[in-house]
Amino acid sequence: MPRLSLLLGATLMLAAPAAAQNYTITHTYKLGGDGGWDYLALDTAGHRLFIARQDRVMVVDPATGKLLGEIPGLNRAHGIAFAYAAGHGFATSGADSTVTMFDLKTLQVLKRTKAAIDDDAVLFDPATGHIFTMNGDAKSSSVLDAQSGALLGTIDLGGGPEFGVSAGDGKLYINIEDASEVVEVDAAAMKVTRRWSIKPCESPSGLAIDRVHHRLFSGCRNGTMGISDAEGGKLVTTVPIGRGVDACRFDEGSGLAFASNGDGTLTVIHEDSPDKYTVVGNVTTMRGARTMEIDLTTHRVFTASAEFGPLPAGQRRPPVLPGTFALLELDR
Repeated sequence: MPRLSLLLGATLMLAAPAAAQNYTITHTYKLGGDGGWDYLALDTAGHRLFIARQDRVMVVDPATGKLLGEIPGLNRAHGIAFAYAAGHGFATSGADSTVTMFDLKTLQVLKRTKAAIDDDAVLFDPATGHIFTMNGDAKSSSVLDAQSGALLGTIDLGGGPEFGVSAGDGKLYINIEDASEVVEVDAAAMKVTRRWSIKPCESPSGLAIDRVHHRLFSGCRNGTMGISDAEGGKLVTTVPIGRGVDACRFDEGSGLAFASNGDGTLTVIHEDSPDKYTVVGNVTTMRGARTMEIDLTTHRVFTASAEFGPLPAGQRRPPVLPGTFALLELDR
């Protein structure tokens, strides 16, 4: 009987990587509209997908691709976070350094709070009930009360942050892009408690967490994912991913980590064990599809991009062709 159990376990371990390679685009929803885009966030309570779109946040039904509403008045929209107990959502506005608090049911704007220069990604921490913004140019995190939207304080991060995650136990982990580091933050004390290098993973942007095994997945701009031991405060290993990553996710149900890459690929990595990882697929998506979200119930992945025109002389980015912005759904 023990031998049979071992064989069954080995079969399941082999099946998971094989299944991961079957991710493919199952739906493409043309949303159109002007402006660039940034992070996607899934409202798991309301079953809605929020997409940051330059001067607004689009709210979409992920099952149909139908536009349900918009949250206006942003200036270079970046991240979205949800505080369900308070009934509030929060969206960062990087060009005017504000955070917009809105009603989760009606989408009505309730308050705008001044944070800091270049507020970008944002997260909700359940242990403190606070909202934390990642302020790239200010090299800090602004802390807001989820109920009132009031600014509670600022954390000096010692470098430019990109994405952050909550461990759910009072600790936050944040990628520091300009130092190629991860910092650990005591959310209640509002201070950095540890930091470690994740080199050769350089310029980390997207970040995901495996809360069971205390692993962090940092997607780096040099085509590498750095995987850290959050408890030990050290880099465990690296794996290759696509170029231009800006978001990562981890699915505890399937043991898969994801990196959405601007080169038009979604890298899929299987967690063979907490210290061993295998790249099991690089799924073709769409050029510019650098951010993503995952539905942990259905295991569906969402990303977004648009079609581009020729690159003008002296410009860093090609223009977005009007009306081509689309939401992509990937499934197995």
